[in-house]
Amino acid sequence: MTEAEAQDFAQQWIAAWNSHDLDRILDHYTDDVTVTSPLVEVVLGPGEVTVHGKAALRDYWGKALGRFPDLRFVLYRAYAGAGSVVLHYQSVQALVGAECMELDADGRVRRVLAHYALGPDPAAA
Repeated sequence: MTEAEAQDFAQQWIAAWNSHDLDRILDHYTDDVTVTSPLVEVVLGPGEVTVHGKAALRDYWGKALGRFPDLRFVLYRAYAGAGSVVLHYQSVQALVGAECMELDADGRVRRVLAHYALGPDPAAA
């Protein structure tokens, strides 16, 4: 992935999330996607940290969007990798997120490892 491709992907991803349009968000992901995040257990319950498949992700993110109706992400930076991208952004509830996303040959996300810290992000200032 080039730097320009990473920035383009990031802008589209952020815009999809800020639209709160679940179909638009899910268009970025493969049917067999795996998402691992510490926020999963906030929505799905203790001990649950991974969501497998787009259908389960639809259910999870549908609940999450309902729980955070004012969700608005702000992109700090996108980092291009070999078949992957890391998005660094302001997330919900004063959290700063960094998500490592592995992409398939079509540029869709097949695996996510999400990381969070309390914000505001001093590196973004």
